[in-house]
Amino acid sequence: MNASSPAPPALLECIEIGPRPDEPADASVIWLHGLGADGHDFEPIPPLLKLPGVRFILPHSERRRVTINGGMKMRAWYDILSLDFGGPRESERDIRVSTQAIEALIERERERGVPSERIVLVGFSQGAAMALHVGLRHPRRLAGVAALSGYLVLGESLAEERSPENTQTPLLMCHGTEDPVVPVWLGKAAYDQITALDPQRPSAWFDYPMPHSVCPEELAEIGRWLHGLLD
Repeated sequence: MNASSPAPPALLECIEIGPRPDEPADASVIWLHGLGADGHDFEPIPPLLKLPGVRFILPHSERRRVTINGGMKMRAWYDILSLDFGGPRESERDIRVSTQAIEALIERERERGVPSERIVLVGFSQGAAMALHVGLRHPRRLAGVAALSGYLVLGESLAEERSPENTQTPLLMCHGTEDPVVPVWLGKAAYDQITALDPQRPSAWFDYPMPHSVCPEELAEIGRWLHGLLD
């Protein structure tokens, strides 16, 4: 094995919400949490969305040291090295390792009988960055990608690395206008870059007068969007 290529991680621990074990799912939503949280963060949401037959997968990321938090070890999809836009901000190696872990969850859903075009990636904050990173590069068509209070990581490689299979995959991006953690302009810049690369992509942007969080209006929009994709 090439020393620069990290070994594939073990399958992530996940919370699953959806059909009973004796009822096969006809679609899956993989929902990625933010920095320092875990899969429990959005555990109350799936029942509110009223999507029978859909399996929600809420994985826990690995624990890793986060430089901007004093090197503290916590659940994180990648290390954030700096908040300075003048240099490297995120660990590319961590992003690539987490990509493999998320791809493994997609593959497991396919093995359970859910085709990739019935699989949606949703994420919040760091999880949103990973949903965009994986969803736009995945080699098989996905049902949709939703990024909540997120932004692009490794955006400079997106044009080259994006998958032809997902240039028309629906995109939903939502953000708080008062967000002090991921500024709204950073999320909108990501949206503008993605839609400029693939103007034929069905895309929607919504912002709300809120901080780095979610709000009832946003959750209602996510519900409408998911029903439109999966009903």
